[in-house]
Amino acid sequence: MLDFWKLVGVSLVFLTQIFSTVAFTNPIKTKDGSDPFMVYHEGYYYLTTTTWSNIQITRATTVGGLKTATPKVVWTDSTASRCCNMWAPEIHWIDNAWYIYYTAGVSANSNDQHIHALKGSSNIIWDSTWSYASRITIPNRDVWSIDATVLIVGSSRYLVFSSFDGSDQCLWIAKMNSATSVGNAVLISRPTYSWETETAAVNEGPAAIYHGGRTWIVFSASACWGSGYALGSLELTGSDPLSASSWTKYNKAIFSSANGCPGHNGFFLSPSGNQTHMVYHASSGVPAVCNGSRYTLVQQVGWHSDGSPNLGSPRALSDNVPEPV
Repeated sequence: MLDFWKLVGVSLVFLTQIFSTVAFTNPIKTKDGSDPFMVYHEGYYYLTTTTWSNIQITRATTVGGLKTATPKVVWTDSTASRCCNMWAPEIHWIDNAWYIYYTAGVSANSNDQHIHALKGSSNIIWDSTWSYASRITIPNRDVWSIDATVLIVGSSRYLVFSSFDGSDQCLWIAKMNSATSVGNAVLISRPTYSWETETAAVNEGPAAIYHGGRTWIVFSASACWGSGYALGSLELTGSDPLSASSWTKYNKAIFSSANGCPGHNGFFLSPSGNQTHMVYHASSGVPAVCNGSRYTLVQQVGWHSDGSPNLGSPRALSDNVPEPV
């Protein structure tokens, strides 16, 4: 009998060790975890977040490994017009090169923010030397613009970003002529619902997600410093992404919490390509904050019976979250 219980004990230890290698706990980044974006490429997860003063990338072979991996600073800038307030970096593969799209402006304040792009020198993200490619100038809206992401529809790419229209911070879309050139922008989402206008009327942080031949943009709604910060969604239901009538907004927030106020997210595929996961940031309390104390979290995306994204609810920090497969 003693040998039996020894065997049980050894088995439990072994199973615990196995389980610990295939699960992680959130957060995966506790400091400067704002505006996260992740990609999986050739065996590695790459995470980049807002640090305000530079652009950093962290990589690991598992999501859990990102918690202890050492970030690499890939960009700093002394040019006065784009030296500072660096926000929302995202890594995208376009025209046979890696690009980082990010927001930056002057040191004095955040009133002159614009979208910029860096180009990588290698097809391996970690091996790249990054060079300044261009400011992304929107021909009909060369104004304060932030949080650029890339949307793919068929063979075309579009830049989706946030910018003001009057006092409302709205979502806009422009067709990409190249990795660094876009056409005129069109407004596709204005904050009008109560869950988009708490403390301030805001739509920002767009992120594209695709499933079953359908396309959505998930975005942050309401003020990042308020108590109602949450995620909303638009679906491309028409044929022309540059037409506001082609986008249908869901009338309720699709991801929210009474604690932590989750927001600004991105999506990435698992190593098999069969799972979609979400990376997002949250605050430790309510009302939320808009600074470097926000942390980064990851969890899997599900799908409702009607085929739309089911983001669920923010998982507890005590949860063992399965690694993507």
